[in-house]
Amino acid sequence: MNLVFLGPPGAGKGTYAKRLVEKYNIPHISTGDIFREAIAKGTELGKKVQNIVNSGNLVPDELTNALVEERLKQPDCANGFILDGYPRTLNQAQALDSMLSAMGKTLDGAIYFEVDEETVVQRISTRRVCSKCGKVYNLITLPPKQDGICDDCGGQLIQREDDKEEVVRSRYRVYIEKTSPLIEYYRNQNKLFTLDGRKSVEEVMKMLFNILGGIETK
Repeated sequence: MNLVFLGPPGAGKGTYAKRLVEKYNIPHISTGDIFREAIAKGTELGKKVQNIVNSGNLVPDELTNALVEERLKQPDCANGFILDGYPRTLNQAQALDSMLSAMGKTLDGAIYFEVDEETVVQRISTRRVCSKCGKVYNLITLPPKQDGICDDCGGQLIQREDDKEEVVRSRYRVYIEKTSPLIEYYRNQNKLFTLDGRKSVEEVMKMLFNILGGIETK
């Protein structure tokens, strides 16, 4: 099962990916994970990424594509993968198709978790993180027992800068603008599956398993 997850910040991609990892025993791969792993291993590509990141610049498509290809060739991807955060551009999507073709593989589906701006803002701007242990709460869906205090360690709960409403709105609009060409790209390939990401986790998982069941029987 070779999948791409698309959706704005706050769509729940990580939550759904975790469930699929357990069911299908395939890795959930984000570009951040790829960069960190390559840097930690000290590969040639990893050293290049570290230099770029340290200088505060964005990693160019060419290098990102090479790192993704390196990651997808690892043994744990033999039975499939879930890519999250890649591809981000049309160029990357085309590069992914080329590298999979060279490996004798194809992409089975691009799952788009569609969530409107107001829902994303509500989900992320109400997120709080423990300043000590890092446990994540949500003031609406997963509040702490005592306001502002972590249930586990008693640490102070804080709001991260990138979780503030104005930042979330900006991130959402940039994501939608950048992702629109990808949506069309995969729709034209008949590989796009759109889910209503506003629904509950259990409802979305049920729809997702129905989609994947259909892919498996092809």
